[in-house]
Amino acid sequence: MIRRDTPDQGAIEPRGEHGSRSTALRRWPFILGAIVLVAGVGLTIAAARGFGFSDTAAAETAAKPDTAEVTKQTLVETTEKTGALAYAAESKIRGAAGTVTWLPDLGSTIERGGVLVKVDQTPTVMLYGGIPAYRTLEPGVEGDDVRQFEENLAALGYTGFDVDTKYRSATAEAVEKWQKDLGVEKTGVVTSDFVHYAAGPVQVTARSAALGDSSGGAELLTVSSRERTATVDLQSSESGYAVIGSAVTVTLPDGQAVPGTVASIESVVTNDAQGQKTTTLKVTVKPDDPAAITVAGASTAKIAFTAERRDDVLAVPVNALLALAEGGYAVEVVDSKGKGKGKLVGVETGLFANGLVEVSGDGIAEGTKVVVPSS
Repeated sequence: MIRRDTPDQGAIEPRGEHGSRSTALRRWPFILGAIVLVAGVGLTIAAARGFGFSDTAAAETAAKPDTAEVTKQTLVETTEKTGALAYAAESKIRGAAGTVTWLPDLGSTIERGGVLVKVDQTPTVMLYGGIPAYRTLEPGVEGDDVRQFEENLAALGYTGFDVDTKYRSATAEAVEKWQKDLGVEKTGVVTSDFVHYAAGPVQVTARSAALGDSSGGAELLTVSSRERTATVDLQSSESGYAVIGSAVTVTLPDGQAVPGTVASIESVVTNDAQGQKTTTLKVTVKPDDPAAITVAGASTAKIAFTAERRDDVLAVPVNALLALAEGGYAVEVVDSKGKGKGKLVGVETGLFANGLVEVSGDGIAEGTKVVVPSS
């Protein structure tokens, strides 16, 4: 132990009336210097010994490398393309000849039985179905469009008729009740401009007319399905990415990732200025959850297609790989406690994806610990 001794003032002998005090004062700088020197030596020794920490503990800390476990999982390599969000369906609403007297608000949703537009105060009513209104329905008319209309009339709560392919007088009577509720003339006849069919509720996405405009069969509104899709153009050489029914991921402008499915693929052939033909694949993706995409209007999106997939393979972080001088790769395997120097084990690499790499080799199994660079 290093001691820090201080002088005893009582041991200083007097040398005359003034000599004793001056002699003591002259000795103090030398005594203080000695104390500082001894203290410095002590601190140097303590620092060299780690201030009381054992060399063994320091060695154990330095000997523990950062490790990662070999895992068994599915690796998927993706390729990302820029596309656009679109509405699944879109249609133009035209009115009969006359003056536009009512229009819905932009962005509003119109459901079955709702009014799309009024011309001379006569409405065009929204109904559900896949057959467009192309003729006048009246007693004596038969066809699938009659069934479609009667299904809608029944869904709106009107009764007293059979839902079939025949427009009978009973249907006409139910139509008169419907027309009365709408506040229009009761004729029992349904003209093609009195109804508009869509697959489901629609949203008003554009207005081409204003109140007071003359209709005359012009476009008045654009309505779109509330369901959004994503579209992307691929080169013909990229056709392997797009397979109908395959899973993709759509990334929205806000970063939200939405799972989706390739719904359709359309080949589009164009000619350039030199007359050379180019084939482009127009791919349409539908979200698995129709309500997942809530972005309104036009917008871009990123669509990630699966380029390659490997199921149930062993994988390690890419930074665990060590390049060998003779070529190839190895990983440094350590014991289960992650202590001591590891041993190099050669591995065969497979698919690289998302910061991981597929590996195989002797001594490589699920749960094996491998060394990775310190973070």
